[in-house]
Amino acid sequence: MPAIAVLLIAVILLLVVYVGLGLKIVRQHEAGLIERFGKYRETLDPGLHLIVPFVERIRRVDMREIVVDVPPQEVITKDNVVVTVDAVVYYRATDPVRLAYQVQNFVLAATKLAQTNLRNVVGDLDLDDALTSRETINAQLRSILDDATDVWGTQVVRVEIQRIDPPGDVTDAMHRQMKAERDRRALVTEAEGAKRAQILRAEGVKESRILEAEGQAEAIKEVAEAEKFQKLTVAEGEGQAIERVFSAIHNGDPTPDLIAIRYLEALSGIADGNATKIFLPMEMSGILGSIGAIGEIFNSSNSEPEARRPATPADQG
Repeated sequence: MPAIAVLLIAVILLLVVYVGLGLKIVRQHEAGLIERFGKYRETLDPGLHLIVPFVERIRRVDMREIVVDVPPQEVITKDNVVVTVDAVVYYRATDPVRLAYQVQNFVLAATKLAQTNLRNVVGDLDLDDALTSRETINAQLRSILDDATDVWGTQVVRVEIQRIDPPGDVTDAMHRQMKAERDRRALVTEAEGAKRAQILRAEGVKESRILEAEGQAEAIKEVAEAEKFQKLTVAEGEGQAIERVFSAIHNGDPTPDLIAIRYLEALSGIADGNATKIFLPMEMSGILGSIGAIGEIFNSSNSEPEARRPATPADQG
């Protein structure tokens, strides 16, 4: 009886150990590959799984992004300048089966592949293009490495060039060139500023003269309008005065004698000037007749006193 109990306990312990060896946990960032007698059988998702111990084994593949640091290397550019280049490549597993069985050491293989293609890409560029075209280099490397590593079940997420260092003498020459270029830009900017200032100054003088001329023209126009208005006002006043005089004359019913006297007064005023010629109106018959009547009146006035005067002794003799 004790032997049977011991045997039962041993069997139970062996069963527990066997089950314990068969329980496997696949973490969230992993993919489990089941191999039975060394042959791939299936892929396990993250979680708890039971396998057959000593018959099957689980191989874990990390599905997170893999960072591969490409060591610095010397590269000869197209214009025969030696530069030191290094980069960083980011990979992500897409097929754990191919990643596990198609390549032995993926990190080493990816590093060597990135070094070779980096040398080829940078070697096809001039130094200036290599220094200013990092985005282009990154895109070309990513495309080349993605195509090459697709058979390994990986995808190149991105490629970043960390640095491109030219030799010291080339760096000094570039610094001098950069300084000369900045000095040239400063001179050009200063010259353009002076030119712009002169243009603005000339435009200001031009606009001020135009405004001054427009102001003078406006003033002349206003003066002319004022004189015109004054003349019109004077003419209207004179016309109204003439109309009033004419109306007064007609309303007063003047006699030809009065008109003749006023005419003689006007002629005396005209003759009193410095004029050498005097033009008289054509209608003189009525006025001359009035003048003759006035003369007769004066003659008759003078003859009447003489007739009334008494006869003197001389007259009687």
